[in-house]
Amino acid sequence: MNPSRNRLVYFSTFVAALGGLLFGYDTAVISGAIGFLRQHFDLSSAQMGWTASSALVGCVAGVSVAGILSDRFGRNRILIVSAALFLISAIGSALAGNVTVLIIYRILGGIGVGIASMLSPLYIAEISPARIRGKMVSYNQLAIVSGMLIVYFVNYLIAKSGAVQWNIASGWRWMFASEALPAALFLIMLLLVPNSPRWLIKQGREQEAMDVLNQISGPQKAQIEAEEIRSALAMETGSLTQLFKSGLRPVLIIGVVLAILQQVTGINVFLYYAPEIFKNLGSGTDIAFLQTVIVGAFNLGFTIIAIHSVDRWGRKPLMLTGSAGMGLCLAGMGLAAFYSQTAIWVLVFVLGYISFFALSVGPVTWVILSEIYPTRIRGRALSIATFFLWSANWLVSQTFPMLDENPFLVGMFNHAFSFWLYGLLCVVLFVFVWKGVPETKGKSLEGIEKEWTRD
Repeated sequence: MNPSRNRLVYFSTFVAALGGLLFGYDTAVISGAIGFLRQHFDLSSAQMGWTASSALVGCVAGVSVAGILSDRFGRNRILIVSAALFLISAIGSALAGNVTVLIIYRILGGIGVGIASMLSPLYIAEISPARIRGKMVSYNQLAIVSGMLIVYFVNYLIAKSGAVQWNIASGWRWMFASEALPAALFLIMLLLVPNSPRWLIKQGREQEAMDVLNQISGPQKAQIEAEEIRSALAMETGSLTQLFKSGLRPVLIIGVVLAILQQVTGINVFLYYAPEIFKNLGSGTDIAFLQTVIVGAFNLGFTIIAIHSVDRWGRKPLMLTGSAGMGLCLAGMGLAAFYSQTAIWVLVFVLGYISFFALSVGPVTWVILSEIYPTRIRGRALSIATFFLWSANWLVSQTFPMLDENPFLVGMFNHAFSFWLYGLLCVVLFVFVWKGVPETKGKSLEGIEKEWTRD
């Protein structure tokens, strides 16, 4: 691929990945605000969980419609809707006068997150050549964790700008408002990228598709790629019922189970509640926010390693290594919380857990989900998997404060119960990947599809 073609692929990936950055920013901003919101609105454990997880209800709604709308109107246009929702949510959440209004705007932002979580990696997968597709899709995960690290640092700076009472009264508003700038940038830059060539061919817009493929791959390879796409489309009915046929039923199960297991192994507990976990174990507010920044930095650093590994080492070896490492770290985390109640040991195991997740289960799950579905129904099929992903995320985020503060469980396990529960689910993830997930490294999207549909 010559430099000019490189530029188009990388620029389009960068713009789509801004949706990932806002995905990370919007979901993680609550980590800094939730403690102050709890005091500002006098929230119970269940109300705290609902305030933190309400955006995820919007995520579920977003992925429920993103696939259908993107198959009808195109990936770009629906991503523009996502960008607008991010902007509205940032401003509305910052100005909210009560918790109900705040939750409404958080749900709107969550719809934007749900759309972006599905369409950003989908668009990147459809516009990238097969030999670098895994790396390109992984850039979306890099953007997600970059958004998280940025907002952790922004939250830290805002929290340091005033006393605790100022943060309770106003600091959390600035945390939400800070999202408006990247949301506006995403909205503007989406106007500058081309449509997905696979979507264009599906719509019968052949010349536009060839123009994009020529820019990406050159005239000779463009013809070959276009023919592969047409052949794949000709084999498909375009109906979701196709996923329930005997040949494709396993791919539906794999996508849904992977999506659920990525979440129920506990990642978002640490991304959404890290400052509160550290404060509960004795850290002061400033130190807890700083420890959360360190968590974000590890998340980013190991995601970068994953990007350079996913097309070299393969999807399956990374998933197995990551799920095993995550399980061991969660076991250690539970022991530290049960016996020592020392924040520094919990931090060490959290960093180990985050590192294994970022190296494997975080980015590689999205790569697999973006690769395994047939072209014509990829948008709608990915909606199903991502629907279950966000539903599992909501369940974990809603229940963690209730489990962590349950008097019976605290009396029995000293805040260790949740960590051990998520560790057990890491074992389930390891076995499922080992027994049921195929390797997709180096295969074209059309080639992967033929493996599912061949007799």
